[in-house]
Amino acid sequence: MEARDRHLTRPAASVRDVAIRAGVSVGTVSNVLNKPDIVTPTTRSRVLAAIQELGFVRNDAARHLRRGRGRTLGLVVLDVANPFFTDVAKGVEYTTGRAGLAVIFCNSDGDLAKENAYLDLLEEQRVRGVLITPIDDASERLQRLRDHGVCVVMLDRTSTNADACSVSVDDHLGGQLAIRHLIENGHRRIAFVGGSALQQVRDRHRGAQQALVDAGLEPRSLQRVDTPTLTVAAGRDAAARILGLPRQARATAVFCANDLLALGVLQGLTRQRVRVPDDIALVGYDDIDFAAAAAVPLTSVRQPRQRLGQTAATLLLEEADKPEEHQHQQVVFDPELVVRESSLHRLP
Repeated sequence: MEARDRHLTRPAASVRDVAIRAGVSVGTVSNVLNKPDIVTPTTRSRVLAAIQELGFVRNDAARHLRRGRGRTLGLVVLDVANPFFTDVAKGVEYTTGRAGLAVIFCNSDGDLAKENAYLDLLEEQRVRGVLITPIDDASERLQRLRDHGVCVVMLDRTSTNADACSVSVDDHLGGQLAIRHLIENGHRRIAFVGGSALQQVRDRHRGAQQALVDAGLEPRSLQRVDTPTLTVAAGRDAAARILGLPRQARATAVFCANDLLALGVLQGLTRQRVRVPDDIALVGYDDIDFAAAAAVPLTSVRQPRQRLGQTAATLLLEEADKPEEHQHQQVVFDPELVVRESSLHRLP
């Protein structure tokens, strides 16, 4: 029993162990692993047999770290429960997979302390770079990463730093598209549902106000319904607050800062037997898959989610692999309004 335990806990075989078993030098073993074509077939067979007998596993991580080039990227998002970020992550994974790299997926949950802890961990792991939707894009922690030679690309956020790359969507335009559509359908009392902590949400709100100004309407007529989070539950609560207003003051249309809020609003309205879009029209933002699959298919401002991830990962790899040639870019995609049943009712 003791011999068996010793066997189970023996240390992993090293390159030197393989060399001794095969009767060759450590350098020859290294050549078999990295440049097999320069080793004679007979010697190569002996080394491979020794590797098989000893159960040797090469430590690629250590090898790459010695070169100062990790085989992983860090991806830090605000809310892993939001399908928007899942689709962005798919785009990141597609690009990194083609480059032979892996992604460490981190969820900050909108908590700055949690975000910083993940950034500490990623730096310790010597990742090749970090893609992040930051809580604060001007944080000292992000700058410290750059100062330590870690590439950082802002994702779903426009960087205010000319010495960094960012990939985002024109959220100001997205807000305009949503409200312009509702105005064209005759709506004048419109509610905006969303919090104010995130820059993206503030930009969508400002875009919505701009659309009112462009139509000759008072921007303050946009009824703001602040929410603590951008979740389905927060959307249901917002619906109750909207329905709590007198009918003559109640919004005839609602624009939500993301689709999860819109789905919550839809649930809240439906439970109170308020018809969408006949009684209240509804528009979301992101165009996640659930938007089209909702009980009332949801009109939404579409973001190119996977393309965001692919582009951000490409920029990061370019900077990490060829820092002397790399030029920082602030890529901004245009959103697109996808009209479905939830907003098709036209007021007289």
